Amino acid sequence: MNHPQNPAIAGCLLGTAVGDAMGLASEGLSRRRQRKMFPVLNSYKLLPFGKGMTSDDTEHTCMLAQSVIQHSSAAADAREKKIFSNFAWRLRFWLLGLPAGIGLATLRSILKLWLGFPAHRSGVFSAGNGPAMRCAFLGIYFSDDPARMRAMVRAATRITHTDPKAEYGAFAVALAAQLAARGVDITPGEYLQALNQHIEDEEFIALVKNVTGSVTRGDSSEQFADSIGCAKGVSGYMYHTIPCVLQVWLTHQNDYRAAVSAMIRLGGDADTTAAIVGAIVGARVGKAGIPSEWLQDLCEWPRTATWMEQLAARLAASQHDQTVRPLWINPLGLLLRNVLFMIVVLAHGFRRLLPPY
Repeated sequence: MNHPQNPAIAGCLLGTAVGDAMGLASEGLSRRRQRKMFPVLNSYKLLPFGKGMTSDDTEHTCMLAQSVIQHSSAAADAREKKIFSNFAWRLRFWLLGLPAGIGLATLRSILKLWLGFPAHRSGVFSAGNGPAMRCAFLGIYFSDDPARMRAMVRAATRITHTDPKAEYGAFAVALAAQLAARGVDITPGEYLQALNQHIEDEEFIALVKNVTGSVTRGDSSEQFADSIGCAKGVSGYMYHTIPCVLQVWLTHQNDYRAAVSAMIRLGGDADTTAAIVGAIVGARVGKAGIPSEWLQDLCEWPRTATWMEQLAARLAASQHDQTVRPLWINPLGLLLRNVLFMIVVLAHGFRRLLPPY
C-alpha cells in the first residue's frame, strides 16, 4: 500500500503517538517543577527504563482514522454522517474500556451518546483542546477537497465540543498538517494567508497574527507563551494551546525532537500539546524524521507503533481503494492495557507527591 501520502500520514499518526507519550509524564506540571523532575528530555519518563505509553490523544486519532477507513466507500452525500456515526460508537465503547484522564467535555458528550443523542447533537459547549488532538490527519487525507476537509473537521469537533473556538483550533491544526505534508518550509505569512481563506473570525485571526509576528521576530517559544499568559504552563483552553503549538511548529518545522521538546518545556497540558505539534511536524518529516529510539521505546500493545504504521497505510490506500477495511485490534487486549495504564497513571500521581518541588 505505497501511496504518495502514506509517508505524511504515517508520520502524522506516529508523530501524534510519540509526542503524546513524551509529554505524558509532564502533564499538568509547571515549567519550574517539570525541569526539576526531568532535567533532561531525551527519553520517556512514565515507565522505568525510558519506556513510554500513550493516552487518549493517540486513541482518538486512531479511532477516527478507523472510522474514515470504514466508510471510505460511502457515497459523498452520506459519507460524513456514516463516518461520525461510526466514530460515535467507537467513543461509546472506548469509555467502557476504562480510559484514564478523560476530559470533562468528552466524558459528558459520550454519556449523551449513550443516552441516545445522535453524533451531531452530542457535543457540549466547551473550548477545550480535545478536538485538535485528533484532527491533524484530516488535513492530509482531504487535502484535495478543502470544503470537505472543513466539514470533516467541524463534525469531528462538534461530536464532543460545540464552542466555535474548538472548531477553529482543530481546523488550524489540520491545515498546518496539510501544509507541512508538502515537504517544504512554510513561512508564517503563507500559513496566515492559507488560514484567512477558511476562517473569518477576527479574534482567532488576531491570535494567529500574533504567532506569525513572534516567529518572524525570532522570539523563543517561552517568550511567546509568557506573552499570552501561559508563563506557568499551556492550559487546555484552545486559544492557549493552538497559538503555542503553531509558534513551536513554525519555529521547528524540520526537527521533530526539538519541536516536541520545546512544546513539553512550556509546561501545562504537555501530552496533548506535544501530541498536536508531533502530528504536524511528523507530517513533514515522516517516520524517518522521528527519533528511532523514541519509536522503539514506545511500550504499547495492541496499538503498537507497527500497528499504527499499518493503520496509516490503510488510511492512505482508502483514498483510492474502496475495498480497504479498518485494521483489526484485540478488544480484550485494549481492556487489559487500559487497566495497566490506570495503575501506571496512579503510581505516577503518587510519585508527584514526593520531591523535588
